[in-house]
Amino acid sequence: MATRRIDTTCGPLVTDENDGLIHARGIRYATAERFNAPKPLPAHAEVVDATKRGPACPQLPSRLEFVTGPVIDGLAMSEHCQVLSITAPADADRLPVMVWFHGGAYVSGSGEAVKYDPDLLVSEGRVVVVNVSYRLGVFGYLNLHDRDTENLGLRDQICALRWVQNNITAFGGDPTRVTIFGQSAGGDSVMSLLLCPETSGMFSRAILHSAPLSLPEGRTTMTAAMREAAATTLAGVPPREASTQRLLDAQVAAITTAQQFGLLGAMAFAPIMGRAPLPPASELESRMADAASRVEILAGYTRDDARPFVALSPRGRELRRIGPIGKAATAVIGRRMTRRVFGRPAIELASAWTSAGGRAATFCVDWSPPQAPLGACHCIDLPLLFGLPESWSDAPMLGPEPRGIDTDLAHRTRAQWSNFAHGGLDALGQVSLRIA
Repeated sequence: MATRRIDTTCGPLVTDENDGLIHARGIRYATAERFNAPKPLPAHAEVVDATKRGPACPQLPSRLEFVTGPVIDGLAMSEHCQVLSITAPADADRLPVMVWFHGGAYVSGSGEAVKYDPDLLVSEGRVVVVNVSYRLGVFGYLNLHDRDTENLGLRDQICALRWVQNNITAFGGDPTRVTIFGQSAGGDSVMSLLLCPETSGMFSRAILHSAPLSLPEGRTTMTAAMREAAATTLAGVPPREASTQRLLDAQVAAITTAQQFGLLGAMAFAPIMGRAPLPPASELESRMADAASRVEILAGYTRDDARPFVALSPRGRELRRIGPIGKAATAVIGRRMTRRVFGRPAIELASAWTSAGGRAATFCVDWSPPQAPLGACHCIDLPLLFGLPESWSDAPMLGPEPRGIDTDLAHRTRAQWSNFAHGGLDALGQVSLRIA
């Protein structure tokens, strides 16, 4: 494996070059002390090693490991997790850029994960892909020290987009042709980024995968209750002085309290409207109209998006005891919840976008391998875009033969996504895609 020096505006980096691709990993795009807003990293004169994966935000095991398998295995954890990785063709020259925001309910995951490696998307689609990591959970979305400085994870993401604007040319990317895309909480992040005034001009296309857009607004009361529960767990220890583990314990207490708030508590941590950098709810319509005038969007869901969450619920656990009849009932309930939480909101967003004068299309992932236990569930689209088949061999959602990913469908899906990055909706030629 060879290395290549790349000179960015921040300073020189040493990257890997192999099989026609450049990999630059673990690049710090910002710095922040605990519960502080991020700041751009100062320029450096020394050569920085960008050949190793960066850290994930401290986190507990994901509740969806029974779906995806472990995602962040092998990664270090650090509160200083404002890192990004870049994959680019070695001969890239002004190629479209795709910036990925991982999911995980704002409490788990990392853009540095092997499962999110975009090598095939990059080599087949001739794009430059940036994977972003950001602060999660209590570190990113519940400021226990300064409640006037919220949405820290979202602020991290904006810093990453600003870094891309300033530096991606050095990797052969075109900063005027940026597509942001994300799945689940990452898709919800994309929606927030669309609404932030300061992201204007940072991207012109966006893809939202399985974003829980139907979760109600009005987090103020729930957030106050979560903050009180977390503070009680800290038992008088100043949040800035508490150990990382103590803060994770406080996060668990906050999530437990959030369950009292029904469906909203299913994603207890998330950006809060009306707290910088997000506008107040009263400006939502005007912000959407402004974004629609500049950004094309592709919004979609999977056929059985909600099934894992039904399976996790008390009702789902009870139905599983019944056997095949219970499994069938879980599937029916999952389809209904999918329409409510993921499907209808994606379609309504596309409709609202076009009504506001923008351009939008929708997609539905209707594929799952034979004997997949949860059908075309939440996250089933990820192996079609990222990693190699072996990267997902431990994912239970793919059934007993996870190496049987439909490689032709994966190739077509990557082509559609990269085509969108190259030419927008005109390159897709339709306003409703079925991935099957």
